[in-house]
Amino acid sequence: MSTFSAPPQSDREDKVQIKGLIFSEKYGDKSFNLDVEERAQAMEAIFNQEDFDKNGQPESVTNIIDRFKDIESFFDSEITDETLPYFIDWLIDNVHLVEITAYSDNDAYMIFETMNDRGLSLTPTDMLKGYLLANIANEEKRDGAADIWKHWSRELNEISSEETSDFLKAWLRSQYAQSIRKRKKNAKPRDFERIGTEFHRWIRENKDIRQENPNIYVGIGLEKSNDFYDFIKRDYTFYSQQYMTLRNASSNYTKGFEDVYHVAQLGFTLQYPVLLAPLNPDDDKKIIYKKIQAVSTFIEILLARRLWNWHSITYSTMQYTMFIIMREIRRKSIQELIPLLLHRIEDQEDFDENERFALHKKNRYMIHRLLVRMTDALELGSGQPSHYLEYINKKGDPKNPYEVEHIWANHPERHEDEFSHPVDYGDYRNRIGGLLLLPKKFNASYSDRPYKKKYDHYYGQNLLAQSLNAKCYEHNPGFLSFVRQSELPFKPHKHFKKKDLDERQALYIALVKYTWDPDRLKKFLE
Repeated sequence: MSTFSAPPQSDREDKVQIKGLIFSEKYGDKSFNLDVEERAQAMEAIFNQEDFDKNGQPESVTNIIDRFKDIESFFDSEITDETLPYFIDWLIDNVHLVEITAYSDNDAYMIFETMNDRGLSLTPTDMLKGYLLANIANEEKRDGAADIWKHWSRELNEISSEETSDFLKAWLRSQYAQSIRKRKKNAKPRDFERIGTEFHRWIRENKDIRQENPNIYVGIGLEKSNDFYDFIKRDYTFYSQQYMTLRNASSNYTKGFEDVYHVAQLGFTLQYPVLLAPLNPDDDKKIIYKKIQAVSTFIEILLARRLWNWHSITYSTMQYTMFIIMREIRRKSIQELIPLLLHRIEDQEDFDENERFALHKKNRYMIHRLLVRMTDALELGSGQPSHYLEYINKKGDPKNPYEVEHIWANHPERHEDEFSHPVDYGDYRNRIGGLLLLPKKFNASYSDRPYKKKYDHYYGQNLLAQSLNAKCYEHNPGFLSFVRQSELPFKPHKHFKKKDLDERQALYIALVKYTWDPDRLKKFLE
């Protein structure tokens, strides 16, 4: 039993006797009624209104100090010395503490999980943690698993307060979801949806399910104590590490994982469970990276094709397709994975199936991102450094961001020889072959001018804009070598009439087919 020295009784405490609620005295020694050895010094410091150094203290001790400071900060200023005794009486009469005795650590975790599944405000993450730990019988392993969970939760929550929950949804969907709500009215939620809203209950209900086909891993297989321990120590650790890698690559342009970033720029959050799906805790680092690179490349090609062919890539539109794919590629080897991804791409419309792809009111952002990738692919292929981050306005001059610019100014009267109606001119003008990616200040200075007034100035811009000018084809070995090897139909345009825009449209279709070439996936088999 820990002991401490209490301060002399004040007049106020004589009027309102609360010391018996806080500590007891036996054989001349005082001890707190909530007597936990490691917390005694912190409790005494609070009781005596003294500062306490939290450095090196257990989490439970730091929590006591921090929560007491929270109470102090929220304490109503109207409760003064005169009103304090009345407040104490009210508190004692109206607040009740209930003691629940757990006769083992296992009982304690079960009580925790059960009570907090009855409408209290703990999250599904908290309840899943409690459930998993409660089923680990060995105390040392349970403490180790708790430390592992705490470590990775802390790492994940540095990204955002909801990141642990988001990770659990992505992981569990990627590895275990076998069904999804049917796409019809009044259909019931299935694995995919339930993991998104109540994964703690879903795990409990499906903990011992194993797949009948031994060649396809899907079962969670939580039956024995060691299963629960391994689920945290091996699987939770492995997939949280990979998820952290993906989240970092989605917000930081990372060499080797560029396509993860490219997909994130399209706002496609469904990529995470799909990227986790083929990963296996037994994979070595090289195989893990190859799988991530292959699947992220596949996703970007898939999204680019859909955007080009006027298809939505919103969450609600894509979740069914992504679920089918993640289930199909789950824990596949790299040799199995690539043919599956290539087959999926073959099922999608190709770029040349929409020869009139154009800008409209609702796709300017996506057009911007497509032009960024096309321009960057051209420059990288020509041996130039990447300016991708500048083009998406993450680096460079924030006051001079890159924008989508029309080659033709909004003056249909200048083209009456080829277009009898302004609407026809506008439709043609918006085709992607008539668009460039240029700095805002350039657009402000030159966008309204005729093509011949902008022609020379294009040469000072990015390589896709330069390619309009004949100078780009002189003394430019990297670009010329790229044109020869790729066989893309680049050519200068001294004038820019309807025929020139048609040729430029055909060039852009060839360039997007080069940028998002499915054959890129085959290199991961090497």
